[in-house]
Formats: sequence, structure tokens, C-alpha cells
Amino acid sequence: MTKPSARVSVNVAVIGGGPAGLSAAEILAAGGLRVTVIERMPSPARKLLIAGRGGLNLTHSEPLERFLARYAPPERRLDAAIREFPPQALRDWCADLGQPTFVGSSGRVFPEAFKASPLLRAWLARLDGLGVALRTRTRWTGWDEGGALTLAGDEGPETLSADATVLALGGASWPRLGSDGAWVPVLAAEGIPVAPLRPANAGFTAAWSPVFAERFAGEPLKRIALRLGSGTVRGEAVITREGIEGGAIYALSRPIREAIEARGEAVVQLDLRPDLDAAALARRLAGARPKESRATVLRKAAGLSPPAAGLLREAVRDLPTEHASLADLIKAVPLRLTGLRPIERAISTAGGVAFAALDERFMLRARPGTFLAGEMLDWEAPTGGYLLQASFASGRAAAAGVLEWLAER
Repeated sequence: MTKPSARVSVNVAVIGGGPAGLSAAEILAAGGLRVTVIERMPSPARKLLIAGRGGLNLTHSEPLERFLARYAPPERRLDAAIREFPPQALRDWCADLGQPTFVGSSGRVFPEAFKASPLLRAWLARLDGLGVALRTRTRWTGWDEGGALTLAGDEGPETLSADATVLALGGASWPRLGSDGAWVPVLAAEGIPVAPLRPANAGFTAAWSPVFAERFAGEPLKRIALRLGSGTVRGEAVITREGIEGGAIYALSRPIREAIEARGEAVVQLDLRPDLDAAALARRLAGARPKESRATVLRKAAGLSPPAAGLLREAVRDLPTEHASLADLIKAVPLRLTGLRPIERAISTAGGVAFAALDERFMLRARPGTFLAGEMLDWEAPTGGYLLQASFASGRAAAAGVLEWLAER
């Protein structure tokens, strides 16, 4: 991409080169505006690239109404943005870039190339063709007294005048990749309401015994189910030295986090054999040979893996001898979670700028001409493609707001 000279005036400055910012830049440049993307890292979309190492989960194929219900707290403007650019539109956009997608067995949507890098290369080439300028190694630090953007880069402090600005700076997870939450005090100083940034889709701590932590750290728990209140999810998890993480945990991260914040802990019911009901499991246990050890019974009759059996014993040291009681316990192991892992280790961030601070066009009421998109806003969603979908959609919605606002002027 071309690099503009310092102290240049542009139509629109996009602060943040992640999916939300690049989506906004594409729509704005296609609308005929001169766009500069300001990115503090040496290259854009680093978190997207890392997230796509094991397969870039772009979105999900489930029905739209169920899809929208994954976002919390409910917000009609985010809903409207996703309805305007739904999962199928994202898949069509990928195909137009020469990166067709496919639906996996879980309903998740991936590029056929599977990785993020081919998609990002094609996207950056399109943006370059639209004349989008990219400035890297440059941090946005706020506004000066005249309303110009203040920047800090390799050349020292400078200013940038823009007719409109899109802020798409992400949350505070994975700060080494660019999203460090440094924008929070800048906006708070302007009187803009910002809900505290908290880890989402993150692991939790548990008071494991040293022996259990040493033996099973890094071991998976496969084909399990977790329950907390009325929420139940199936999936997998991984035992860590500090506690537990993984897809099944991430899917319940919001209610678990809220329970810990309210009561200091959360007790999750862990079903180690969700494919069997308690009665069938009790019959299997009753069929075990009388002289078999408890470890053998748990492995053969109950079908528990070593880490699952270890977790069962960690949760309840004196296991019941009666078959029905043991089956009930295996179906509802009490997993006591005591804290949250650091936000730097989270996949995404909860909290952010309150939607009440925005008008219908994603523009800050306190700063006309400044629009917000992506994870800076106060919403969260589980993994499974929901995070990226909302980032793409809100970036486009903010860009549409810019075009409308500038046209009115």
C-alpha cells in the first residue's frame, strides 16, 4: 500500500487495522473517499492471522435468529448491522476475493484455504487498488484542542486532520498483537461511558491439588457437557495448571464470570458421559467384575479417560460405592471455579463503549464525526465465528454511517 506523508489531510482516518477497521476502510474507499488506516503494529490484522493458524473460523451457518441470540447484552444496532451484512454476505465477500468458504461438521464456516493469510493478502490487495493508505507503527493518542487526531510514531508526535474518523481499536486481549485497551482512558477523559474491559472466552482458575495439576496439566477432557444454571453446552476442555480452559468453558464464560464477580466462585456441573443417561451408566457400573479396582471400573465400565477419572477424584475424594450414586456423580461433577485468567490470555474482551454513547450511525454523540466499530463496543459473543462476523458487520455499519453523515454535510 502507498504511505502518505506526515501531517496530511484526509477524508477519513480509520484507527485500527483489524477486521473491523479494514472493513470500514473498504466501504469508505469504494464510496470514493481518501482513506488512511492508522495501525500501531508493524503490519495489520495480526490477531486475525494468529487466530487463523489452526483454521480461520469466519462465521457460522446456523439460522440467523439463533445466530443473533449468541450476542450479549442484546443490542438492536449490532443486530441491525449483522442483518445488513449476515453470514452469507460474508461468505459471498470471501468468494469475491477468490477465497471460497465451506461449512464444517460443526456448522462453522472456514475459507477453503483454511488459513487466514491468503484471505488477508487478497483483501489488502483490494484495499491497495482502492487507494487506501496504510500507516503502521503509529499509535493514536487522542485529539488536540482543534479536534485534529494526535499520533505518535517513529517520527515523534504529529497530528492528522480528517473529515471523519472510525475508531476500531479492538479490546484488550492479546495485547502483543495490537489490542491493548490504551484507548480506554482517552475516551473516558472525554466523558464517554466505557464499561470495564474484562476477559471473555477465557480460562478460569481452580484450586487443584499439586499432584493433580502436575499429572494432568495439558490433558484434554473430550466429549463432555457443562451446566451452569439453565445453560448447557457440549464440547471439550483442557486442564491447565491454574484451572481449565477450552471451547466448552468459553461457551459459558459470561455466566461463569458473572457468578465469580458476584459470589467469588462459580460451581459448574460437569457431565463426563453426556452420551449416556444416569440409569444406563449405573447398569454399566453394576456389570463390572467384583474384584476390579475402582480405577479399572471408572476406565472400563464408565468409559472415563485418565484425566476425566482424575478430575472426578479431585472433585470428590471419597467416591460413592453404590452404582446409582456414582453414576449420578459422573453425570454432575461439581467443578468449583474461583477466578478468571488474565485478560491478556483471553480470546476476546467483554465491556467497552456503551451503545448509549452512539447514535444510530455508530457515531459518538459526544464527538460528531467519530464513529466506532468492532470489539471496542460493549458486546461479547462465544467463539464459533460470532466474533469476526460482528467485527466485519459493525465496521461496515460505521462506514455507512460516515458516508451518510458526510453526505449530509
